Amino acid sequence: MTDLRWDEVREFFDPDLMGALPDLFVPDATVEDWQTVLDLVKTRGWQWQYSQGDAVLPMPTAAEVLARPPEAETVSLRVWPAPGVLAIFRLMSETEIDFDVDLRELQGQAGIDTLCDFLRAIGSELGKPVLMTPEGGSQDPVLGFDPVLSKVVLLEDPAPN
Repeated sequence: MTDLRWDEVREFFDPDLMGALPDLFVPDATVEDWQTVLDLVKTRGWQWQYSQGDAVLPMPTAAEVLARPPEAETVSLRVWPAPGVLAIFRLMSETEIDFDVDLRELQGQAGIDTLCDFLRAIGSELGKPVLMTPEGGSQDPVLGFDPVLSKVVLLEDPAPN
């Protein structure tokens, strides 16, 4: 099932315009939502690696990670939802699930379909939107999973060519 067409969204997948690592997030998250994402990674059989600083560790519960003191080493969860496609989750906030993908890994229709499948899996499991903004903290999402429509939609029109 194709949510978006490459010809319609290629501008939003240009690393020079969006930044190579756009910001993806689920707003209004909870510790339970984080746990749902961690469980989803395992149940989907996606390859993953959890690390704290330089140490690779077994995946803890979301509650354990999010209860760490602010000065604790940085943690990340690397997830490969498809071969050659990496998403890096930063477990820093109880109220927002945030992660990055590399647009250079998501070129063409196959890349769009992979991203849409990934966002749909997360958003459907949570029943919440999953939004993508340009790299660097813009608050204006360009696309995202809409839980009401149950698909990924454009939230901003690409600039005309």
